[in-house]
Amino acid sequence: MKRPVALLTGPRRAALSGVSTHVNLLMGSGLARTFDLVHFEVGREGRDEGPLLRAMRLLVSPLRLTCRVLAHRAALVHVNSALTIRAYWRDLVYMIVARLCRARVLYQVHGGPLPQEFCRGNRAAAAFVRATLGLADVIVVLSVAERDAFRRFGVAPRVLILPNGIDCRHYATLSRERSTPDPALRLLYLGRMVREKGLYELLEALKLACSRNVAAKLVLAGDGPATESLRWTAAAHGLTGVQFVGQVSGSRKAALLEWADALVLPSYAEGLPYALLEAMAAGVPAIASRVGAIPEVVTDGTNGLLIEPRSAPALAAAMCTMAHDRAALARMSQASRATIAARYSIERLAGQLARVYMRLCASRMDRYVADV
Repeated sequence: MKRPVALLTGPRRAALSGVSTHVNLLMGSGLARTFDLVHFEVGREGRDEGPLLRAMRLLVSPLRLTCRVLAHRAALVHVNSALTIRAYWRDLVYMIVARLCRARVLYQVHGGPLPQEFCRGNRAAAAFVRATLGLADVIVVLSVAERDAFRRFGVAPRVLILPNGIDCRHYATLSRERSTPDPALRLLYLGRMVREKGLYELLEALKLACSRNVAAKLVLAGDGPATESLRWTAAAHGLTGVQFVGQVSGSRKAALLEWADALVLPSYAEGLPYALLEAMAAGVPAIASRVGAIPEVVTDGTNGLLIEPRSAPALAAAMCTMAHDRAALARMSQASRATIAARYSIERLAGQLARVYMRLCASRMDRYVADV
């Protein structure tokens, strides 16, 4: 019997982004044994294009999606989105196309503000967003806080919590042993170089920690518009133990995860970052902001430390705590691995999504029978 087809929207699969990681993991998971998964490329990540090419791509993209849905006779379009202005308008068009092609729509939110914040108190905007989100059959979010916010917002579709998952096998073999003891606390940041990730506060916190006689090293791995400004800030603070290594993947990322004592993720806002799950799976506890789904993964003092965003003093205090209590750091490392293995595996997510997909596809067939 032919398997149902599901189209997954997302950036170029070779791009280094959270959503491309999500799509790649799903397409290599058990979900692909139940459904034929087809990737539909959207977004700017991994592309080298000017304004004209980008405008042409955006204009043609809805027609391309129409052709793909009809050619594959897709039962479901899984829209991977975020509540940002650009992603919302782009993916609204895709949802309309999917509905016109009689496909079911799963709308997954990977980040951005909560819907109330997205509409900024504007009643007309809220009514419009509420109505357009009703084009989805199911909305998938990453945390309890997001689910509750969408329900309070009054969206019609069912809202489900399905946290991200990773292939834990890739990280379970990474060693936590130190061939040469290092008195310095080894800190690692993985992600985009943008202000919203709290990186200026991170450098200020590192300066504060060093002034309190904490020896620390920081590696910043990633790329983005703030890279050169952050280099200048680190130099201005006199931070000689800071390295910028650019984007990393594969064996380079694995080597950094083996090197690190702690991941630092002082973001202003997040969904559920893959960098956090990967680090914790490798036994690297996090110092992370109490935002998004992070508090549902990190239990303060057990498998990491939680801080308030935009607070360099709080971040510096967490660094001092980890630097001064290496026994507690080792316990957090073990607890981090246990947390991810128990609750955040890709096969857990694949199984949950397969059940959601099956229900949506079954209801689609029921609708066709009713139409006939």
